[in-house]
Amino acid sequence: MKGLIYGIGGLIALMATGVGTFLGINNDIVAYKIGDVVADFSLKDFDGKTVSLSDYNGSNGYIVVFTCNTCPYAKLYEDRIIQLSEKYKAKGIPLIAINPNDPSLKPGDSADEMRSRAEEKSYPFPYLVDTKGIYALFGAKKTPQIYVLDSAKKIQYIGAIDDNAQSEEGVKVNYVDAAIEAVQSNKAPTVKETRAIGCTIKPRS
Repeated sequence: MKGLIYGIGGLIALMATGVGTFLGINNDIVAYKIGDVVADFSLKDFDGKTVSLSDYNGSNGYIVVFTCNTCPYAKLYEDRIIQLSEKYKAKGIPLIAINPNDPSLKPGDSADEMRSRAEEKSYPFPYLVDTKGIYALFGAKKTPQIYVLDSAKKIQYIGAIDDNAQSEEGVKVNYVDAAIEAVQSNKAPTVKETRAIGCTIKPRS
């Protein structure tokens, strides 16, 4: 009986590994969690320009958001992401947007489409192509999903931008604003994690 149980357990583990591989997930990666310091990373934008987190060394904090062109929720949050960037850039907190989707699966997320969208909306932030699986290092699962880092690049908040994806006017709690306000006051955010509302990331295999 034990042999049967171990055999079934091994089969389940093998199947899980296979599913992870099929979905483009590296099962060996240990994703960041609250309190972890984010290591430097470099990605190219839609024009092939390399942008690194270290380009912003000395900032008062950092906002990293995984988003895309095609997800309806990313579209609902697009203007709010632009507003966050403009609001906090003036306070020395840059926002970096990363598109983790595979354009062969989501053609609307190609570099050309990213450029068109960024130019149309006058994005005030870098919009990077995730060819290195950075989304997996962060543990991102949805678009949009946001990370607030303090000045030491330590993750202080993970999750949704606010509590109402459907209506900006209906927002009662802006999780990003609250997290940044706490961090700037040398306090831990009251809410450190929320469930990101959005589309499942379609990563490169």
